[in-house]
Amino acid sequence: MSESGWRGSVVDYIRGAARPVDKFGHQPRLYALATRLGEGLAYDDEVLFAAAWMHDLGVFIGHRPEDPEALARWDHVPYTVARSRELLVAWGFPADKLDGVAEAIRTHQAKDEPVQIEAVLLRDADILEQLGAIGALRALAKVGQDTRFATFSAVLPVLRRAVEQLPGCVLLERSKELAAERAAVLAGFIAAIDVEAGESLC
Repeated sequence: MSESGWRGSVVDYIRGAARPVDKFGHQPRLYALATRLGEGLAYDDEVLFAAAWMHDLGVFIGHRPEDPEALARWDHVPYTVARSRELLVAWGFPADKLDGVAEAIRTHQAKDEPVQIEAVLLRDADILEQLGAIGALRALAKVGQDTRFATFSAVLPVLRRAVEQLPGCVLLERSKELAAERAAVLAGFIAAIDVEAGESLC
């Protein structure tokens, strides 16, 4: 991946900060998916790029609390917004677009209600990343790494909820089509687990 200027600084920083390392792939996929959703729409690509690459900074090891109790209460969004402002300014990102990046990051989760188009694109793409084969990989990668998911049995309910709830959360029509396709893939994966493991999933 070759980027220059502030974009290159963003990519280089996230490449180094993304820990565990499997978290790095989410950012380039998310930006690519968001731009795919945005084809034919008027949006600010600089805002979308910065928000997509920076939105999860506060979930990385080294940026989130180490204490398990503090981590359980941790809201990564305010930290991510504040730290992103500092870093982006230092890298030469246009200062007049910082509020747009902050708003996109602030409303990127499924529970949020984005208004600006960049925020809608980011949120829809982030939801889609929790479905399909990628959604399964991302969830299963947490087993043994995340204190909430010690076993496969602990993460399976997350996948079931994703299939049941997330397709209805996306806003754009093209997102709804992709969500239905990816939900079907994830549902098939879950069904196969049920058949193969039965009551014996660890």
